[in-house]
Amino acid sequence: MTPVVLGPGVRAAIEQHGRETYPHECCGALLGDGDRIVATHPLSNVTTEGPRRRFRIDDKDYLTSERQASAAGLSLLGFYHSHPDHPAVPSQYDLDHAWPTFVYPIVSVTAGTAVALRAWALRADRSAFDERPIADTSEPASAS
Repeated sequence: MTPVVLGPGVRAAIEQHGRETYPHECCGALLGDGDRIVATHPLSNVTTEGPRRRFRIDDKDYLTSERQASAAGLSLLGFYHSHPDHPAVPSQYDLDHAWPTFVYPIVSVTAGTAVALRAWALRADRSAFDERPIADTSEPASAS
């Protein structure tokens, strides 16, 4: 399966958002081109089912994300979210609410620390997710 390419700062932004919202789930949009994610757009988790184990993106935020991507000459490629104190593996809820055209990175945040980031794509028949490898192009921190 083709890797999802994370541009500089994308992994850090997703992990930071997960740490900031812990112990609740975070969520956000992914902007890019093809399989390359170049920007994140943090969104509010508007679930009424309890943000510790669920996330929902407001319809207006979805439209705003599409407009931001278009204005930047990019596409809306998918959505990320966190799993507080749970593995970075899609839940049944994730399966029930996903769309086959998007990529879904999940960051596992344990005790406030981001411990894993994995990316998933829904099969066209909506039966399951397949893991997509992640290629991270972030530059390593330089020694000062």
